Amino acid sequence: MKLIAELSGEHPELPFAELELVGSILSRRPQVAVIECHTPGDTDRLALTHAVLEYLAECDADAASFTRMLRDLALTAERPFAARIKKVAGTALDLPVPELERLMGSYIAGTVRLDTPESEYRAVCSDNRCYLGRVISRIDRGSFDLRRPGSRNFFHPGVMMPRMARALVNISLVRRGEYLFDPFCGTGGFVLEAVMSGARGVGSDINPSMVSGSRRNVVDGEFFRADATALPFRSSSIHAVATDLPYGQSVSIVAASPDDLVRDALEEIRRVLIPGRRAVLVTHRDISSCAGEVMEILASYSQRVHRSLTRRVLILEK
Repeated sequence: MKLIAELSGEHPELPFAELELVGSILSRRPQVAVIECHTPGDTDRLALTHAVLEYLAECDADAASFTRMLRDLALTAERPFAARIKKVAGTALDLPVPELERLMGSYIAGTVRLDTPESEYRAVCSDNRCYLGRVISRIDRGSFDLRRPGSRNFFHPGVMMPRMARALVNISLVRRGEYLFDPFCGTGGFVLEAVMSGARGVGSDINPSMVSGSRRNVVDGEFFRADATALPFRSSSIHAVATDLPYGQSVSIVAASPDDLVRDALEEIRRVLIPGRRAVLVTHRDISSCAGEVMEILASYSQRVHRSLTRRVLILEK
């Protein structure tokens, strides 16, 4: 099934990485991708996507090509519809959005209803291409805001926001019914997003207050106190790992040094992971050299959180 994903602009690469959960990318431009979708039922899990469209066609980003594409398709809308255009900054298509939307509407046979359409045809114009599709679903991104850390039963400063936590859970490629484990669970953010995605979320922490707080935040998760360098799991038993490695003062309660903690925790993560599966690590310093000695680094991303903090994301495979 060929789909178009209209992506958020929160990060230049992570939205594309998240799409691997549902299929393979056939072509891409800033904030848009065409994918061959293998698991359509998982598109509702996406966090860094605005809308999912049935792929209809694509063309060069100029008025003549756009008009020719619409004419050749000869679309007929069976239900009242609206025609919408999304122009990503940097698109080569210079016509105003209202003019493009009127053009689209004039080439689609059917009843136009702009206020309450029952169907929406949408073109996303980015860089030198325009992609046209029919909207299948929109991601309810506002639902993530309802789970902001400050609104949970147990709060601790410095935790990751739900939208990014969900994206990283998705990048781990954990499937519904599989186990996702967070060995530094904190307030349970990764476990919460895993459970809401249909996976079985498990978390541990060396700090008992974090374990009890996580249980309050995620009643359907499983939590226990454990040292991340000596996990109580048999080898090759966990489908995916997603975790935010501790830093600063919190490191002192579990290891002699940050380097010791990272190295020993990585060895344990590798031990408990099923071969061929992923660990997604969030760090606040470069641990690539150490991580690469333990597992294969599939990708590495950085994201500036604020002036004094840059978040680094490592995708590892056993």
